[in-house]
Amino acid sequence: MNSLLRHKVTPVWLMLILATVISWEFGHGLGFGSHYGYATVAIVLIAFIKVRFVFLDFMELRTAPLPLRIVFEAWAVIVGSAILALYWSGT
Repeated sequence: MNSLLRHKVTPVWLMLILATVISWEFGHGLGFGSHYGYATVAIVLIAFIKVRFVFLDFMELRTAPLPLRIVFEAWAVIVGSAILALYWSGT
């Protein structure tokens, strides 16, 4: 058990679980009441933060060559922003 706690990805994994629980709660009305637009934005932001951590820590992009990491970071920002922009333009 102690060896499991010493791994670098264990805290990241626990954070991903916590982020999943928080986004699930936002989807069921916690913290935003009847403002579903804010909950949707929060859930999408949490999802892209989770994607970033999965790519960086579990797919080892954190130690990848800098150009590859820059491409991924740009992809995450562009796609996340596009999804949020499409959501807000449709409401």
